Amino acid sequence: MSGYFITGIDTGVGKTIVTLAVMELLKRRGFEVAGMKPVASGCESSAAGLRNSDAMLIMRLCSTKLPYSQVNPYAFEPAIAPHIAAARSGETIRIKEIVSACRDLETIADRVVVEGVGGWEVPLGNEAMLPDLARRLNLPVILVVGLRLGCINHALLTASAISFTGLNLCGWVANQQQPRVEAMDEIIDTLRARIDAPLLGVLPWCDEPKPGKMAEYLKEFP
Repeated sequence: MSGYFITGIDTGVGKTIVTLAVMELLKRRGFEVAGMKPVASGCESSAAGLRNSDAMLIMRLCSTKLPYSQVNPYAFEPAIAPHIAAARSGETIRIKEIVSACRDLETIADRVVVEGVGGWEVPLGNEAMLPDLARRLNLPVILVVGLRLGCINHALLTASAISFTGLNLCGWVANQQQPRVEAMDEIIDTLRARIDAPLLGVLPWCDEPKPGKMAEYLKEFP
């Protein structure tokens, strides 16, 4: 499969906006692009069923119109850890089904961009973990680092964990999550010197980030 797996150092660090920016950049380069958020908690009820706002954004940016269920196969209402949400719903998150859905997307798109859930070491069930899904998909991984106090520790631990799986950490993106981040340049320099992967770009603070604009900041994207 050709594409990317987007993960983050924690939940709420900007994985979705990076996913959208990568999709937009690939489309500008002439690729047919599909996106996927396989597991989403914090969904809202609608006449059509449970819907996740991030998954809806990804669906709208796909080159081909796709059914919601193909973009987000596992949708859960409570905004809690996915394995807990699944257990409360009486469902089992099956990695095999997610991989199959991604393979289907590969037949209609040149590139498939998959957004993970939460951070990296996230359980998907009693035994399955998010890295198990990433290994099965075998996509190059992009790490999103939300720039804030404590991010150096989280970023280095996550980068080390990704490398331990044998997956290709092809780059990382720094996302300025606040109007002002103390010692932001020094944080970025520290991570650049210690993460064995290129810095693909630095996304600036923005109240309402737009994929088209954010794509322009991925200056080192391969």
